[in-house]
This record gives sequence, C-alpha cells and structure tokens, in this order.
Amino acid sequence: MDDHANSIEPAAVKPSRPPRSAQSRNELKSFREKLSQGAPTKPEFEYELLTMFARNETSAPFAMPALCFIFYITSMFWASFAEATTWIAIVSISRVYMLDQCRRLLSIPRTEVNVRQWQRHFFRIELVNGSALAAFALIGMTIQNDNIAMSPATFSSHVFIFATLMVVLAIRMTFASTLPQLFLAGTVPMTAAVAVRLFTLGDPFYFALASMAIGIHVFFVYLARGLHSTALAMVEFRAEKDSLISELEEATAISDEARRRAEAANKAKSRFLATMSHELRTPLNAIMGFSEVMENELLGPIGSDVYRDYAHNIYQSGDHLLCIINEILDLSRIEAGRYDLNEEKVTLTDIVEDCERLVKIKADAKALMIVEDFAPDLPQIWADPRALRQICLNLLSNALKFTPRGGRITLIVGHTEDGGQFLTVADTGPGIPKDEIPRVLQAFGQGSLAHETAEGGTGLGLPIVQNLIHLHGGTFDLHSELRKGTEVTVTIPPQRVMKPNSTLNPAGQDRLREAGTRPPRQSRMRATTSYNPDASYRLAGDVR
Repeated sequence: MDDHANSIEPAAVKPSRPPRSAQSRNELKSFREKLSQGAPTKPEFEYELLTMFARNETSAPFAMPALCFIFYITSMFWASFAEATTWIAIVSISRVYMLDQCRRLLSIPRTEVNVRQWQRHFFRIELVNGSALAAFALIGMTIQNDNIAMSPATFSSHVFIFATLMVVLAIRMTFASTLPQLFLAGTVPMTAAVAVRLFTLGDPFYFALASMAIGIHVFFVYLARGLHSTALAMVEFRAEKDSLISELEEATAISDEARRRAEAANKAKSRFLATMSHELRTPLNAIMGFSEVMENELLGPIGSDVYRDYAHNIYQSGDHLLCIINEILDLSRIEAGRYDLNEEKVTLTDIVEDCERLVKIKADAKALMIVEDFAPDLPQIWADPRALRQICLNLLSNALKFTPRGGRITLIVGHTEDGGQFLTVADTGPGIPKDEIPRVLQAFGQGSLAHETAEGGTGLGLPIVQNLIHLHGGTFDLHSELRKGTEVTVTIPPQRVMKPNSTLNPAGQDRLREAGTRPPRQSRMRATTSYNPDASYRLAGDVR
C-alpha cells in the first residue's frame, strides 16, 4: 500500500496551470533577460531589431548611392579617374548586395530565420561596405603627398573628406542604430582612414582635425546606443501591447462563451418554468378542489373530524404552494421581459380598498389595526389594475407577516409634488437592519429577524413589487429602522395621471342667459386623458 500511495502522490500535488496573463508576463520577462544577457537562443526582440535594420535599409535604397556618386564626382579634383571609378564600383556592388540580402531576410518566414547567423552575415557585409567607404579617404593620397604644401586645393579636399566622414556617420547611425555592432563595422574603417590621412600630413591643423574626427565618432557611438535603447524600448512596448491584446481577445472569447451558456441556461429555465406551470399547477388545482370538497362534505359526511382537519391542511398547503409557483412564474416573466401590461383607467384608492378588504380577516385574527389616510378626489391613472393589485397585496402581506399582534398598519395614498401619485404601506414590525436591505430586495432574500418573527415566505414579494412598478415607470423606496418598523413607498409617475379636459362654454349661452332663458342641461362629459402610451416615462421624485 505504501508503494501505491507513493505512486499517486505526485498526481495529487500536481501544480495547476498558471493563468495566461501570468504566463505572458513570465515569457516577456524571459525575453528581456535573454536580450540583456546575449543568450545563444533566438530571442524575439533580437529578431525585431534585425528586421527593423533591414526595413531601414530597404526604405531608402538610393540615399547612399546618390551620396557616393556626389563623392565620386568631387574626388575628380584630387584623385585620378581610375581610382575614383574603382572606388565607386566597389561601393555600388557592396550596397546592392546589402539591399538584396535585406529583402531576402524580409521575405523569409519568421520561423525559418536564424537570428545569430543573419547578424554575423550582415556584420561581414557592413564591414566590407565600411571598408569600401574608407577607401574614399585614401584615393589621391599619393598625388597629394608629393605636394604637402598648404595649397587651397589640398586644404579643400581634406576638409571635404572630413565632411564626408560626418555625413557617413550620421547616415549609418540612423540606419544601423538598431544593431550597434553593424554601426561600428560600417563607420570605424572610415574614421580610421580619415584619421590616418590627416595624421600623415604632419601639420598641427590636420592633427587637430584628425583628433576631432575621432572624438566626433565616439560621440556618434553614444548617440547610436541611445537610439538602440529607444528602439529596444519600442519593441518591448509592442510586445506588451500584443500580450494585452491577446489577453483581451481571450477574455472576450471567455465572455462570449459565458454569454452563450447564460442564454442557453435562460432558455432551459424558460422551458422548465413552462413545464412546471403545466405539470404542477394542474395537479395542484385538482388537489385543492378535492380537498375542499372533502372538507365541506359535499358528497356526504366523512365521519371523523381528524379527516376534516387533514383535508383543510391539504387545501392550505396546496394553496400556499400554488402561490409560490405563481410568484416564481411572475418574476420569471418580468425578468424575461414577457410581462405585458393590460392598461386601463383605474383609481388607486379603489384598488387599495379592495386589497384591504381581502386581508381584513387575517388582520383581525392578529388584532392588527389598519389605518387609512387617502387624499380626497384623486384622479384616475392609466395602469394595469392586476399589477397594481398585486403590488398592494404583496406590500400588505409583508406588513401582516412582520407586524406583531396588536400592531398597526398604515395605508397612505396621495399626490406627489410633481403631479404623480404614491402608495405608502407602513407597519410597526421589527424593522430591517440597514446592511440587510440590499439582500431583502433580491429574489429569495430575507432578513435575519424575518426568519425569527415572521410567518413562512419565499422572499419574492418585494422583487416582484419593484419590477412591476418599474414597468409602470415609477419608483420604489424602502425605509426601515430596527425595532421601529418599515415603510415602503411606490410612486406612479405624473405621465400616468389622467387630467380631465375643461368643459367648453357653448356659443350662444351668454345670449340665452341674458334673455332669461335657462340653457338646456348638459350631459356629464367623459374624462379624457393626456397620457400618451408611446411616450417614455420619467421617474418621479422620492416621496417620504
């Protein structure tokens, strides 16, 4: 058994795969270390710098040949035709070969590129190119050494060679800064040749000019390193950007997959609710009907009071379960956006009075006092009477459950300041702690005190009230203080309040009154409404 335990232990402690974001950061860090340490493997950053050099060379293929041609024409003043022509031929061949190799590198797939090998290859080509450029400082040297005098022509040629060195340094620094070793290979031979030519003249002025050439070359080396650091930082930022883009794409894919699963789960829930509506409500109605027949002994005496009590309990349990199913179905339809409002003209006080009569018996059983505070002459509103009745019943049911025996429930119906109407249900129950109010407003959520003091419930009453009043464009507001009760206010927006048009005075009534004739009795005009069902509602203000 010990051998078996040892064999399964590695599988039990197998480390989990790190997240993709951490893996990407680790890969980026390893690439940086490889670049800084000069690892023999193929780092991605070195490939990027190599291709940047190749793109720089191919972006301006005629820049260096044009300058070399200018140098060739100018060298005719102090060099022979044969030397100048030989020089321009060598330089042209080396430049053409460099451009050809750069285009070849860019055409090769990335996976087939050996970075180290191509770096050495370009170094050799650039060394040849730099040596060819350095020959420009040596052509015509034997002719001028025969006459070392400080003639104007000799002075001009040396100054031109010095200027040529400056131009070559600037161009090669711009093109080859991504690969510092190539910059050195292409410029050191030129600087050395110019310095040797000036030193061999033996004049202090030329000594100073040669020293200046060396110092300027060192300065350009530092500039090239700065450009190299900038290019390296740009490549690093690009790699980080690519990593972030890949993470974003992965997160988007995960989000799309989660959304697809959520939609599939929502469809499955809808199918389940439809099945439950048919498969559960139908037998529940039969159970409730038969138990009521047995309780009332419609088909004959049962013969035992215990059986009659059992039938009553069966009916109450079935009614409670049917209410729960109806609440779940209503909330599901509301959340799915399939709850249609059947709107008509209603009076809010009438609906509240009807709901109060329905719960009156339960309130009397608990010795609860229901206080009415209705504003007089409330105009009608345009709303769904079934939804408003469910809102009022849910609020009253919660108040009945959570209010202890001998408590008080207050119903307030009135106007809001902006012309809307509101319904407030206040009780003297145990209240809700402030930290539990968000949980109470969620589906199936109940407070801690509710479990101790209230009757049974599902926690769907307040979420259904919120959704139904929001469908009407109204607001829901709950205020509760521990051991002082709870006050819930729902507000109907002013756009749903119907305003009757003023009665028009028929033409000629004034003349009839002046003539002493009583005008005919007018029939009562039917109230019309200014509410537009297609208009969007704005939320009414908070009502305390």
